Amino acid sequence: MAIQYQTHILSNGLRIIHLPTESPVAYCGYAVNAGTRDEESNEFGMAHFVEHLIFKGTKKRNSWHILNRMEVVGGELNAYTSKEETFVHATFLEVHIERAIELLSDLVFHSRFPQSEIEKEIEVILDEINSYKDNPSEMIYDEFENLVFANHALGHNILGEIDHLKSFTTDHGVDFLQRFYTPDNMVFFSMGNTNFSKILRLVEKFAGHISSSAKQKNRLAPDISIGQSLRLSHDTYQSHVIVGARAYDLHHPNRLALYLINNILGGPGMNSRLNLALRERRGYVYSVESNLTSYSDTGILAIYFGSDPKNREKCIHLIQKEIQLLREKKLSELQLSAAKKQLIGQIGISVDNRESLVMAMGKSFLHFNRFESLEEVTKRVEKLTTSQLLEVANEIFNETQIFSLVYE
Repeated sequence: MAIQYQTHILSNGLRIIHLPTESPVAYCGYAVNAGTRDEESNEFGMAHFVEHLIFKGTKKRNSWHILNRMEVVGGELNAYTSKEETFVHATFLEVHIERAIELLSDLVFHSRFPQSEIEKEIEVILDEINSYKDNPSEMIYDEFENLVFANHALGHNILGEIDHLKSFTTDHGVDFLQRFYTPDNMVFFSMGNTNFSKILRLVEKFAGHISSSAKQKNRLAPDISIGQSLRLSHDTYQSHVIVGARAYDLHHPNRLALYLINNILGGPGMNSRLNLALRERRGYVYSVESNLTSYSDTGILAIYFGSDPKNREKCIHLIQKEIQLLREKKLSELQLSAAKKQLIGQIGISVDNRESLVMAMGKSFLHFNRFESLEEVTKRVEKLTTSQLLEVANEIFNETQIFSLVYE
């Protein structure tokens, strides 16, 4: 059965999507179509900075009141920033729906970025950056994107650069908020046992009067680039390696086929080809994984592993071998059927997590103005053919387009 979600657009352009459930626990939030790639050259880290600082004071609340507003009723308040979106959301008992919508609306539309809080929060973000630098298995992903998307906004680290962060002021935060945190550039999403008419009334009450004037985003797709290899010296016990390539954007018709290929190659299943080849058969790694990230106009597929330096080149060779196998040999119908069942099962389990479901719903509505049910996704997966997968594997894993980054 298709997901029976409900939608509406306010007169100021704010899109609303709601999924009714019978659970006493509810979720809601704002998805903002702005992230790291929307920053100007002098404000790297601003999107993440704003996400932090909206919790530090609004025109009617200080940071203490913001933190306690949901906590005192057992709710949770959170946010995150990506390359293209920012989410601000809450989890709470359904009886507190008005409290949640009022607070979230206050944060995204009325934050004032007090200078005293900025100075403290920048120190927090600097600690976050240092913690991140202490984890090479995370840091290598950002350096890999910077290699693949060289000289482009998608290559910039979400956390930003220390020199830029230390220069941010109240005016900088307010300017970014006014440019992008406007109703026509956002989606309000919710899930819970609240009547949709009440959701509309509350969102209209707290956000319907906000005018829309989002700045036209100057998102330019990254230039076509030729694959390259980079080796960096890092003082670590393990070698950390990423091998990958440019991939399809969110709207590409072959994106689902590549998603299936990615799952076969190095998805979360212990039976992925790379896990079997590198860990189960040879014991070279503790973990190996393949990740596909699609943006509005491009994408990236990244295969990561960490190993003892003496096994590094052997692992790279095995990865290349598995990639070549996907390019040269069609899956049998039995293999394809098994891969489809596994992917559908994984998607089904993921949407059973209510928080994951509502966040996915918000992101989907932000980019596509719709949200697919498990049944709809299943039908699309079942239409994939072995010939299509072979074609996609050859297009993505073209030898001239492979990038690699090694920490040694």
